[in-house]
Amino acid sequence: MKFVTYLRVSTERQGQSGLGLEAQRAAVAAHVLGRGEVVAEFVEVESGKRSDRPELARALVEAKRAGAMLIIAKLDRLARNVAFIANLLESGVEVTAADMPEANRFVLHIMAAVAEQEGRAISERTKAALAAAKARGVKLGWSMPERASEQRQAARKGAAVNKARALAHAKNMLPVVAQIRAGGASLRQIAAELNARGIKTARGGTWHATTVRNILTSKSNVQKRAA
Repeated sequence: MKFVTYLRVSTERQGQSGLGLEAQRAAVAAHVLGRGEVVAEFVEVESGKRSDRPELARALVEAKRAGAMLIIAKLDRLARNVAFIANLLESGVEVTAADMPEANRFVLHIMAAVAEQEGRAISERTKAALAAAKARGVKLGWSMPERASEQRQAARKGAAVNKARALAHAKNMLPVVAQIRAGGASLRQIAAELNARGIKTARGGTWHATTVRNILTSKSNVQKRAA
């Protein structure tokens, strides 16, 4: 049996250091041993709350092409969102998790719901703690006057990061768009297919013919940046 591995870490630092990745690789290797071989690996550095996963999209394309099963180390590495898991399961690619290889589609939905609830609970606890601190008169974040200069620097850095992220997203999406386009699909049909796969645009929205055209026309910019 062939396997395509999908690994995800939440921060750029983890992605660069390998923190968390080695443990995931070890879990996947233990599962694959004696069952088949890994033919490709894709690594995503992204928050679990986001559903626009270009590397996951590429992994799904490769799994379909190779007739392979998509394998992850832990189910909660996919997302804390039931709808996202549902779209993934409808992609036509067989998916398994190394920590629960016996899980069927129903169990995957249950586990995704639990992960989503846990993510919501963490968010609510954080908001409650911040609200309590604010009620005590504690100044938070950019409301502190002495952080004005830091705020301006952060804004400039944020703009640069957003631009780099948009280019990276375009670069990652090009193979996926090209694969769909190879079948003779129009821009509108490509957009519909991307939406059906649960893939989001760089800004987390839905695809339209114009956004697909932007990805295709950004190819030269991506190539210039790579050069």
